Amino acid sequence: MNHMHHHNQLDQKFLTKIAILDSRQRQQLIAPEDLISQMPIQKNHTLLDVGAGSGFFTIPMAASTSGKVYAMDPDGRMLSVIADKAKEKGLTNIEPIQDYLEHLSISNNSVDFVMASLILHEVSSLPKALATLFAVLKPGGHLFCLEYEQDDLIIEGPPMAIRIGSAELEKALTLMGFDMVRKTKINDAIYTVLAVKKAQ
Repeated sequence: MNHMHHHNQLDQKFLTKIAILDSRQRQQLIAPEDLISQMPIQKNHTLLDVGAGSGFFTIPMAASTSGKVYAMDPDGRMLSVIADKAKEKGLTNIEPIQDYLEHLSISNNSVDFVMASLILHEVSSLPKALATLFAVLKPGGHLFCLEYEQDDLIIEGPPMAIRIGSAELEKALTLMGFDMVRKTKINDAIYTVLAVKKAQ
């Protein structure tokens, strides 16, 4: 009996998570379509959304290319939410990958653009995660990161201790062999970084 109750709580938590991920607030903060349209994505590009969640960025990414869009998330339920949204919109180019970033198994030098939205602060090792993304990107391919700034005045968002400040991320990307393209503040709490894997 107890077990059932626990399961229901889990489902409720999951549904709440989706609701939050999809909430209007996030839409107002950054309209995903607008953000994607500003990205260096071409019609035939292969894209990867790491920590795809409920498909906030995956769906507009899939609409912006005829190429394949990998949607990676460790939670299979999130991936089925994305599949439902894709079906609804008639998008057939999304390939789900149920895994953690650290175990990502996509061929090296095969992806043109990677979206890493609010995921890097959750990985066990930032250098390892960035090395994985660097490897799968084609030379000249771009990585776009969206993260919370490490600033004690900002309460919303993940705990301060696990946040990755923009200076730290910039340093880590540069060490990995990325070139910085641009850094943008979306609001007080959130910044974005666009980086490119140098063409050999």
